[in-house]
Amino acid sequence: MKDLQEWMQKIEAVIAQGPYRDSWESLSGYQVPRWFRDAKFGIFLHWGVYSVPAFGSEWYSRNMYIQGSPEFAHHVRTYGPHKEFGYKDFIPMFKAEKFDPEAWAGLFEAAGARYVVPVAEHHDGFQMYKSELSHWNAAEMGPKRDTLGELCGAFARHGLVNGASSHRAEHWFFMGHGKDFDSDIREPMHRGDFYWPAMPEPDHYDLCSEPAPSEEFLQDWLSRTCELIDNYRPKILYFDWWIQHQAFRPCLKKLAAYYYNRAAEWGQEVVISYKHDAFLFGTALVDIERGQFAEAKPYYWQTDMAVALNSWCYTEGNRYRTAAELLCDLVDIVSKNGNLLLNIGPRADGTIPEEDAAILREIGDWLRVNGEAIYGSRPWRIYGEGPTRVVEGQFSDGIPKDFTPDDIRYTMSGGRLYAIALRCAGDGQYTFPALGRQDASHAPNFAGILQDVTVLGFDVPCRWTRDEAGLHVRVEGVATDKPVVFRLELA
Repeated sequence: MKDLQEWMQKIEAVIAQGPYRDSWESLSGYQVPRWFRDAKFGIFLHWGVYSVPAFGSEWYSRNMYIQGSPEFAHHVRTYGPHKEFGYKDFIPMFKAEKFDPEAWAGLFEAAGARYVVPVAEHHDGFQMYKSELSHWNAAEMGPKRDTLGELCGAFARHGLVNGASSHRAEHWFFMGHGKDFDSDIREPMHRGDFYWPAMPEPDHYDLCSEPAPSEEFLQDWLSRTCELIDNYRPKILYFDWWIQHQAFRPCLKKLAAYYYNRAAEWGQEVVISYKHDAFLFGTALVDIERGQFAEAKPYYWQTDMAVALNSWCYTEGNRYRTAAELLCDLVDIVSKNGNLLLNIGPRADGTIPEEDAAILREIGDWLRVNGEAIYGSRPWRIYGEGPTRVVEGQFSDGIPKDFTPDDIRYTMSGGRLYAIALRCAGDGQYTFPALGRQDASHAPNFAGILQDVTVLGFDVPCRWTRDEAGLHVRVEGVATDKPVVFRLELA
């Protein structure tokens, strides 16, 4: 294994030579790049050793060691006692024998995605890429393929931006419950061991919980992340939640300075996605997990959601959302100055479940017709209007949103205004109150000249009038379970 001190010296040298320093003041000069603000839609990939048991969720490696949990009972019943068959014993079963990166990239391109973020290392500590810092990786074990590297190559050939997701921080405690009974997680453990360090699990949102990550663990985390940056050059680096612990703060500044300096060296513009104020506001991209904002934001942001409500990875019996629901979320998020990163979970053999693929193809079909209202768009004066309120905050994606034809979202792109009804009107009649005819001196939203209105994807005329109550549009022959997009030509 490569020595950590070599990495630490390299990190300091890169920081010293680039435009960014490891201080919040310096990092505050960062701007979310235009290519990301234009992209709007990306794919997230949770695929790893946890895809083998395909039970519960991607937290199987933790939960299987918690006595009394459904995963614990399932594990003993299916695989036997933990001391004889532990999580590590799933690795030889993770063969990825049907993994076809070109087919994956082709599907994501057809889905209308502009970037893809595979999980490079999840909480379980198994790296999905070749590494000099641990032998517990997909290039040496399991598939014995550099799966991340192969995906990056395929993405480039299909015009997709490659990203990477690191969930390594949580490994500090993720395997710790295995020490509570006679399992295969035993002392002594050393850096580089698969289960190391398996510390007691804290309150996940206690920013000062003890025992805090050690200096050795923090250096290992930082080195792994910088190795990932150097070897795969991801343009998006996504982090899960636990990096907000106070012990990570010095490392986060070094990591951001290293990444931004490397990007400047390579002539790239990159994105760090974070949660829970882990980074100082304005130094990276705000991310909302499984949720969204109720109102538009003046700053750019992203939400990550999954096609399944119960799990990020493939599990048997996933509860899927519909493409129509997810498209409503996409439109709502884009109108409020954000991007959607939508997760799917491939099987352990490398195949993508048909349910996941079908949802992506439906989304792609809609975007091919209506994408002009999404890609490269910017928010209008108001994000939208209508009776249905979106619940703000994380983990709200399971709350039903009963949108009506009166729930409207607005975007601007290419000199045009787009009015998007989140639900199709059965009678073909739509009203957009914000576009009503008003005296210019009193118009709160729109006092311009409207030349024409067309509906995208349907070869039918729009009849429209304006009065003080709004813009009234009538179309016949439009029937769909997905959002209906009206293009408004302005003088």
